[in-house]
Amino acid sequence: MTHESSAKDLIVVSAVCVYDDGGRLLTVRKRGTEKFMHPGGKPEPGETAAEAASRELAEEVGIDVDPTDLEPLGSWLAVAANEAATDIEATVFTAPGTWEAHPSSEIEEIRWLDLSAELPDDLAPLLTDHVLPLLTKK
Repeated sequence: MTHESSAKDLIVVSAVCVYDDGGRLLTVRKRGTEKFMHPGGKPEPGETAAEAASRELAEEVGIDVDPTDLEPLGSWLAVAANEAATDIEATVFTAPGTWEAHPSSEIEEIRWLDLSAELPDDLAPLLTDHVLPLLTKK
């Protein structure tokens, strides 16, 4: 999907919704950034969206989920949280079950988000504009 008329750059990413046993959603903050987001990242050449999501989840927070076990949640175009004048095209999955996470790779901090509480104002646009409204309307 190209946007010839747009001056914005486009980054394709995969991301994963991961929950703990309390039903809280995992968010991560990458080193040198301010916004919390899903674990995830850009696919490597030849990777499917699910393969990229699975690899990034293992690299960033030590959670191993087979790509075929990830459940598609949706795909959205959103404003990139940490790159100016950039949009992301994000394919978001849900990891089955409940997990514990440990920050590694480029992750500075992890935070479990209580979806029933007031949301903090340091979340990435993909989360606030697209994913959370879908998750909290149940």
